[in-house]
Amino acid sequence: MGKREGGRIMWLSAIKLALNAGTHIYKKKQETKMLMADAQAKHASKMADGQLEYSGKLLEARQSDWKDEAVLIILSAPIAILAYAVWSDDPSVMDRVNIFFDHFANLPGWFTNLWILVVASIYGIKGTQIFKGGMNKDKK
Repeated sequence: MGKREGGRIMWLSAIKLALNAGTHIYKKKQETKMLMADAQAKHASKMADGQLEYSGKLLEARQSDWKDEAVLIILSAPIAILAYAVWSDDPSVMDRVNIFFDHFANLPGWFTNLWILVVASIYGIKGTQIFKGGMNKDKK
C-alpha cells in the first residue's frame, strides 16, 4: 500500500468517524426535542389545571435557537476544506490549505481563548475551567 493510499484510508476513517459523531449528535438532538415536547405538554397541562403559572416563553425561545448548529458548522468547515484538498489531487489546493492552517495555528492567544469561551458558553461548559486546566484534569 502506497503512502497516498494510506493517507486516503486515514481520511476516509476520519470522515466516517465524523459522520458517526454527527449522526449521534443529530439523534440525541431529536430525542431531546421529543422529551422537551413531552415536558412542555405536561407543563401546559399543569398550567391549564391551575397548578402552575405560565412560564413557557423561555422554553419556546430555547427551541428556536440555531446558534449551536451554526457554531458546529463553523467548527466543521476546516475539516471539510481539508477533505476537499486531499480528494482534489490538486497540489495548489493543498498548498493553499497548508498556508491556511499555518496562519490558523498562529492566531493570537487572546482570540483563541475568546473563541473557546464563546463555544463553551453555547454548549454549556464553564469557560473558566478551560483556562484553569479543568478540561485536562479529567483526561489524566
